[in-house]
Amino acid sequence: MDSASGAGPSGSTGGGEGSTAAPPSRYVAQKRRDWTTFLQYLKNHKPPLSLGRCSGAHVIEFMKYLDQFGKTKVHVASCPCFGQPTPSAPCACLLKQAWGSLDSLIGRLRAAYEENGGRPESNPFGAKAVRIYLREVRETQAKARGIPYDKKKKKRKRPSSTTTHADADADADADAASSHGGGQHDDGGDSC
Repeated sequence: MDSASGAGPSGSTGGGEGSTAAPPSRYVAQKRRDWTTFLQYLKNHKPPLSLGRCSGAHVIEFMKYLDQFGKTKVHVASCPCFGQPTPSAPCACLLKQAWGSLDSLIGRLRAAYEENGGRPESNPFGAKAVRIYLREVRETQAKARGIPYDKKKKKRKRPSSTTTHADADADADADAASSHGGGQHDDGGDSC
């Protein structure tokens, strides 16, 4: 089977196992690392927690635990840098996990949970409380950095009634293409 996988004769030399499988994608490798990290977190939890007893509250607790490893400075309201996109001076505000990192993490863990036998309806990573927490983190971080965050996406101006059917069809095709690309969601931060 080595020749079918493209490994050729070089697959049999080396460490003895001669693995012919392609290495996992970055996403798959990261998802495995994240899953292992979360299971280790549950094991080290006081008291230890089984995956079956894990809830959205535990997922939020895990995200807060990860803040200690964060690299994004999030200014508090009393900081002179609060609301400044480019602060002019250093401050003592804490580093936290960036919203985008947390959102991606939860998406990977949500997928890993189901791939490892979890039922979608009991997935703690898809809990409403987790989605609300992620939305609050996004809004707080945007405000702290002075980035305006508009909750309502701007609607595209509809073609006037004087446009031809060909123009309307082209606009519809463009709308369909943009709504299927980029991985954006309208639910405020849910990544799956």
